[in-house]
This record gives sequence, structure tokens and C-alpha cells, in this order.
Amino acid sequence: MMKKTPAAAIAALGLGVVLAAAACSSGGSSSNAGGNGGNSSSSTSPVTLTFWTNATPGPGLTFFQNAVKSFDAAHPGVTIKMQAIQNEDYDGKLQTALASNSTPDIFFQRGGGKMLAMVNANQVAPLTLTAADQANISAAALAGETLNGKVYAIPMDQQPEGFYYSKNLFKQAGITSTPTTIPELEADVGKLRAIGVAPIAVGAKDAWPAAHWYYNFALRECSQATMNAAATSLKFTDPCWTKAGNDLTAFLKINPFQTGFLTTAAQVGAGSSAGLVANHKAGMELMGAWDPGTIASLTPNQKPLPDLGWFPFPSVPGGAGDPSAMMGGIDGYSVSPNAPKEAFEFLEYLVTTPEQEAYATAFITLPVNKAAQSVVTDSVSISALQALNKAAYTMQFLDTQYGENVGNALNAAVVNLMAGKGTPASIVSAATEAAAKG
Repeated sequence: MMKKTPAAAIAALGLGVVLAAAACSSGGSSSNAGGNGGNSSSSTSPVTLTFWTNATPGPGLTFFQNAVKSFDAAHPGVTIKMQAIQNEDYDGKLQTALASNSTPDIFFQRGGGKMLAMVNANQVAPLTLTAADQANISAAALAGETLNGKVYAIPMDQQPEGFYYSKNLFKQAGITSTPTTIPELEADVGKLRAIGVAPIAVGAKDAWPAAHWYYNFALRECSQATMNAAATSLKFTDPCWTKAGNDLTAFLKINPFQTGFLTTAAQVGAGSSAGLVANHKAGMELMGAWDPGTIASLTPNQKPLPDLGWFPFPSVPGGAGDPSAMMGGIDGYSVSPNAPKEAFEFLEYLVTTPEQEAYATAFITLPVNKAAQSVVTDSVSISALQALNKAAYTMQFLDTQYGENVGNALNAAVVNLMAGKGTPASIVSAATEAAAKG
């Protein structure tokens, strides 16, 4: 969830953690939160802010609870009411709030096409950063929250995607090095199945974890120019989009996933895909950089999995995408246009060095504040950070990059393919049809 990549690379990244809270702001100043934008007047009246987060119970949620408490204590008259919303429920609740003009003052922002839609509808405030803010946030991460030269969210971390795996199970299966090509990954699937564990866990019940397989094959098959152009045109005519579906179809033939993967949740409970890795029931899982924290919350002792390792998505022979390119996201937060100025001040507080250190520790992730990156000491996060630093470019998750309509269509079509009800061509046609509907 953290990083240090070229600005052009991170600019493609989107967001990845989610927030949720109650209703809209009550009391206090109604001045625009536009982040020290000059139109925020001070107020001596009590101010109540609503804050939505998708942090699940555990260290991450505790971090936000502590941050809210400490901010409130340092700002007499300010009360932040936080509501944690389950990740898979977040988008729907936020859309309902946006449509009914009851947007929370502070809310998780996924970025990409989803953020662009909010900007076009005047549903999110532009933020004016101070010199101190800019010093606390890497320019590369900030670029991912910028549209047309304006910042619309404050990033908290960076989330390169890759495989989280059990070193112990790999060793038991006789796997001496992590795979760097798809044929090598396929061979490892066979070795893991031979020792009686599910080779790869996936939570297809939630759709997006399954769709990320297609995303990563597309990242390998399609050039950066092709993927970036599609974000503007929403046209998927290049043959690489179908090739990615062909790759996934071929991979499915080796039976790589756990039994019942179509009805498995991603991140909630010991039986989820993350839970299977946490309890050594599966060898690995393809997921973003928030996964170590999720896995830690699902181990028997609710502590980090001691044998957890990480490696990037393997290369695809003949693909037009750079083999070092990475799929990923950025966790960020926005404020509503009518939020009191204290909403932006809270986001400024969250990217100070002490808070970023606490955030990175709680979520086992990569902070955007460079001064806070010294707390990233676990080998798993360091491996992801090193790969991110070497990546030729990064691409945000496609259901963010291409907006909600196309993203939802992609996710559903990939699950259909995995269920044996679709084809590579149907994935492309679903995305094309969704784009045409706007």
C-alpha cells in the first residue's frame, strides 16, 4: 500500500481501501472544505463531521478510532463520527449517498473513472495543499489523486498487487523459488495440489478478486498505451483484450483454485480466500498490498503469518505489456464540497509522519509519507516495495481505471467465464456494451 515509483507510473494508480460513516455533516461551519482554498471561514460553533471507512475490525480500524479520538481532543468543538462499512458494500452505499446529497464529509475515494465521475458531477471538493502537506505526501502518490491539475483526494498508502504465499507450504511442495513465468506458476500449482492443499485461493463470490486475474493477464498482454487509451475511449478493440481472456481460460484448465471458489468470500472469515492462506489451507492468493493485514486478522492467534512471502504476477510469453508492470491502487480520502474546513484538516493530520507510521504499522502497508517508510521492515512489504520501485509502470485496478459501469461489467463477465458460462469474447463484449450505456 506504499511506494516509491516514478511519478508517471504512480499517476496511473488508483485507490484501494474504503471508508464509511453516517449521514452528512451537522452543525458548525458550512464553508467549503477545499483544503485551505481561501473560502473556508473559521467557526466557533461545534462541528460534527461524518467519516466513512471500510477498515475491518482489527488494527486498521483501531488506528482510525485512535486518530479520530486524538484529532477531536486537539480540536475542541470538533466531533468526528466514524462508521466502518464492509468493503463490498461500500460503493453501493456511497452512490446512494451521492445521489441523495447526503455524502459524508470525509469518505474513501477509489479514484480513476469513479473519481472522475464525481468530479464531473461536482460531488467532491478540490483540495489546496500547503507546503507541509506536499512534504508529507510523495509527489508520485499525489499524482494518482489528481485530475486536470487539481487534487481531489489525499492518498494514504500505495497497494501494488502480487501473490501472497506460504513459504512453508511452498517448501513442503518442493518449490525452491517463486515462479517468474506463467508456465512456472502452472507447474507450482501441480506441486501444491500434490501435497493436499488448494494451490491458489480466490474469493470469486465478491467478483473483483476473480476479475483481478483477468486484469493482470491484460496487463501482460496489452501495452501501456493501449490500456491508457481505453481509459479515455472505453473501446476494447485491440486483440490483447481477448488474448487476456484466452490466457485465463487456459489457466483454468489446470484447476488452480480451491473447491467452491465461486462461492468463497475474499476477506471475511477463516473460510475466505485470505483465511485459507492464513490457516495454511491454500498455498497463495493474488491480492493487493492490504492482504498481509487481512491475513494477520484471520490467523488462529490474529497475528501476522510468520511464513508469508510475496512475488509479482509472472510474465506471459509474447505479451505486449512490460513484464515488470504492476497492477495496483492507492487508498485515499476525499471530502464533500459542502464539508466544513475541519474535514480537510483531518486528512492533513492523517499524513503527518507519526500518523503515517501508525497507519503503516496497523495496516502492514506502504505509507505515502517518505519519512514514515522506516517502519516498513517486514520482508513481505519490502519485497512488494522493491518490485514497485523497479516497475516500468503501474496501472490502477481496471474496475477503477475504467469507471464503475465498465468495471462492474468486467467483473461479472470474468466470474461467468470462471463458472464456465462465458468466453473471452464475452468479456470484451460486456465491457463494450457497458461503455456504450455510459
